[in-house]
Amino acid sequence: MIGPMSITGLPWDDSGFHAVGRLPMHSLRRPPEFELDGEWQFQLLDTPTQPLGDRWRQVTVPELWTMREDCDPPHYTNVPMPYPEAPPRIPQRNPTGVYRRTIDLPSVGDRRVILHVGAAEGLLRVFVNDQPIGTSTDSHLAAEFDVTQACVPGVNTVVLVVSKWSSVTYLEDQDHWWQSGLSRSVYLYTVAPQHLSDLHVHGDYDPATERGALRAVVSTAGLDQYDSEAGWTIEVSVLGSTEIVPVTPRRPAPALPPPVDDRSARAQPRFPEDALELMSLRAADATIPERLAVFAPRFGQSLHAGPAAGTAVLERDDLVVEAWSAETPRRYEVEVRLLAPDGTVADTARTMTGFRRVVIQGRDLLVNGARILVQGVNRHDVHSRTGRVIGRDDMIAELSVLKRCNVNAIRTAHYPNDPEFLSLCDEFGFYVVGEADIEGHAFASALCEDPQYLPAFTERVSRMVLRDRSHPCVIMWSLGNETGYGANHDAVAAWLRSYDPTRPVHYEGAISMNWHGGHGATDVLCPMYPAFDAVRAYAADPRADRPFIMCEYAYSQGNSTGSLAEYWRLIETLPGVQGGFIWCFKDQALDPAGDGTYRYGGDFGDGPNNGPALLYGLVFPDNTPKPALYEARGLFSPVRIVSDADQALAGTLTLRNRHSFADLSRYILELRVETPDGPTQATRLPVAPVAAGAEATIDLPLAVRELLAAHPLALTLIVRTRHATVWAAAETAVAYEQVLLPRPLVTLPAATAPVVGIDTDGVLRHPLLRRAPRLCLWRALTDNDCAVKMDQRFARTGFFRLTPKAVEVDRDGEAVTIRTHYLAAFGDDVLHTRTVRAGADGDYVFSEHVRLPEGTSDGLRVGMEFELVDGFTDASWVGLGPWENYPDRRTSALLGRWHRAIDDLPVPYLRPQENGGRGEVTELVLSGSVGTITTGHQPLHVTVGRHTVEQLEAAAHWWELPRSDATVVHLDIAHRGLGDILGPDTLPEFRLTGTEYAWQWRLRPEQAAP
Repeated sequence: MIGPMSITGLPWDDSGFHAVGRLPMHSLRRPPEFELDGEWQFQLLDTPTQPLGDRWRQVTVPELWTMREDCDPPHYTNVPMPYPEAPPRIPQRNPTGVYRRTIDLPSVGDRRVILHVGAAEGLLRVFVNDQPIGTSTDSHLAAEFDVTQACVPGVNTVVLVVSKWSSVTYLEDQDHWWQSGLSRSVYLYTVAPQHLSDLHVHGDYDPATERGALRAVVSTAGLDQYDSEAGWTIEVSVLGSTEIVPVTPRRPAPALPPPVDDRSARAQPRFPEDALELMSLRAADATIPERLAVFAPRFGQSLHAGPAAGTAVLERDDLVVEAWSAETPRRYEVEVRLLAPDGTVADTARTMTGFRRVVIQGRDLLVNGARILVQGVNRHDVHSRTGRVIGRDDMIAELSVLKRCNVNAIRTAHYPNDPEFLSLCDEFGFYVVGEADIEGHAFASALCEDPQYLPAFTERVSRMVLRDRSHPCVIMWSLGNETGYGANHDAVAAWLRSYDPTRPVHYEGAISMNWHGGHGATDVLCPMYPAFDAVRAYAADPRADRPFIMCEYAYSQGNSTGSLAEYWRLIETLPGVQGGFIWCFKDQALDPAGDGTYRYGGDFGDGPNNGPALLYGLVFPDNTPKPALYEARGLFSPVRIVSDADQALAGTLTLRNRHSFADLSRYILELRVETPDGPTQATRLPVAPVAAGAEATIDLPLAVRELLAAHPLALTLIVRTRHATVWAAAETAVAYEQVLLPRPLVTLPAATAPVVGIDTDGVLRHPLLRRAPRLCLWRALTDNDCAVKMDQRFARTGFFRLTPKAVEVDRDGEAVTIRTHYLAAFGDDVLHTRTVRAGADGDYVFSEHVRLPEGTSDGLRVGMEFELVDGFTDASWVGLGPWENYPDRRTSALLGRWHRAIDDLPVPYLRPQENGGRGEVTELVLSGSVGTITTGHQPLHVTVGRHTVEQLEAAAHWWELPRSDATVVHLDIAHRGLGDILGPDTLPEFRLTGTEYAWQWRLRPEQAAP
């Protein structure tokens, strides 16, 4: 039984700076022989020195105790550490989880027993049968230990002790939940005394010759002491052929021959005179004298490094292969066998490789000789129920969503992902920036220069590289994130470039203060959230010498991701600018109970915290796409229409293939015509294999040309997958492109009768209206609206509260004019003048004029708000859709006639805020059992939902909103864009800078027949 002192009473470094007993990192994927996932006994201690109790609870590994223990719940901070200490000190209270289980092992003979701990979040201590085995930190890479000496045939007890805090915790200060436990699988496997210990396969591709080259470096254990007579070999099978390579024997250490004192006979010369001059002559590339020429090869062998003992290297070139890329992820199996001298197979390993070449040429990052566009996202390990415990099915679900939305790159922010994730990226086709588990945000300026932390920097980068270097998907190595820039970065970057010259090095901190500096630690310019003018300036600067690939941009917290299209306009037009990684893929909200009550920072009593700042995903916690992802999908479309309405009306369409490698034969292209009554039947186009990067002009089918003659709204191109893949069924739509056609002006009905239903206060009364149309200048603030950089700009307007000060109602013939003087919250005057006329069929025609206070320079909305009685269920509109869109996030929205249930129109951002808007709407029809409401107008921004602005602002979580059957409608003549919480604000053309607004609209209420 593990006693209280046996956990920490060992001469081990409990700071976490130095691992004890941990085996070297390798890239082999050994299958489990003895599964340890499943039921374990568990105790949670306040400190590692607290005595163990008698009571154990059962838990299921992998798991995080923070997802279920009330005394140590999840804790969200972004920059600050969750405790006040400074490095390398740690808090006295250090939650420590003790995991214990037994396993029945058979006798394994002379084989070695290896314990694999996939990931332990914290400082891991390992015990087997009460014997201390070793320690490890680095929370997102596996730790392996040889436990052979501690194991016995029969019942064995394994204890894994995880302490939450250590001195290297300061390097794991990422923008996510602080958690702890065993987050990846635990198992045992066995190996022979002589076995394969590592395998590095690099597949190179020469785009000039279209041929591949393979280099496989195989390392063994237990053979580095054998001489050349041992007879061990490595057999490598790839591309249908097999080759055998000898294992490099141990070489004697180079040494000068000993002096000879025997003078009994004339000694023969053993080496030429002045032989030691060979060292400098060779180094200087000087002429080697003839007397030394014969000795030169032997002298060089003794001085220069060759293959290490116990390794074998296979090199093959001029291979007929297909190149690997994110568009064409062709892979080949490599099988390696270790053969004993008698020819028997002692060990076997398999891996998949891809042939590709990554180089930087000038200001371009090239893959296989082609300049790629990085359509990427940042990704965290996160699951709402299990925290950072992610299974293979979860990974497939995430990657499938991304692939269907044309994302082609992932940055593993900010730590190495499970190796299975990288294998799936190899298979699916994603470019990956592999990022080391280094973020010292709270002490960024100190840790990067602290020699005490240099070994941890080097270890975390080198272990990641050793594990992941054979994956073709990894095209760059990142030194980590937001840890300043210092000597530690330059040191580890130098090692990395020497060890793996096949990939560029990436680190944002090196250029954060100077885009023309930091060459020691980054080969690409990888800024965060740059201003548009800064991007333009770099592209035009003659000093610019690296590819511009944003490591983070388009921060997607809440209803956000405005101006993504502007970024991509610059990316696709400026030299050297190649894309970036959107922050971020998924909301990090947690729902431990699984009841839909998603929670964010502070909801677990965690403090200090950064609240909802981790709700920044392009998808919700269940992988449901947000409208921002649809915007990205359209911008990342493999096909772009580059012709205009005139060309479409003339009968042709010009398409551009945005791929870097693949032609368009993998897609089905369909055309449909959007009309005010809805879309027409889609027409399938014959597919020409338009080459990557090329354009082609196609003739529109006769049926499509005839429909275009009827003055429709738009011509829509639908891009579908031709064949089923691992990430999508055949004929899955992956993009929509449109040509917008000229829209006729909206004609409002003329007045035909006196207005009825306007009371003495100027309020329209109707049985279908719970609240009559009234002026609204405020929206439920988005996360971006609340950003620190906005400095309460909108609240200072006072438009969140409009109080009628005076109302004047004039009746003049068939019109009623209502002048309402409002006082905003801080006393400013707002004047709203409305003229109401009655049209045919019960229409009300409103002419609106709004005058805002002098000095108003930026607002949120100008428009009408009204509320309908219960009973409305369905919506139909002519405008942009079908998903939510806003003025600076609607490039991928489609113009047409759309139908949705009213309950499906709002977007349930986890922190309630403005949502559900649709732009360019000329007609809105709301219907239900009680009747129909129809509006008509020039293009307006329309929002239909179940809750008022006040209700949205009062709730901290979407699930706290009250149940409502009301229908709340906003019709806005002007609505501000969304902007970016960390990057550029909404562009000027999408802000509300005017002080006067005028427009007209009609309202037709029709009660259902009794």
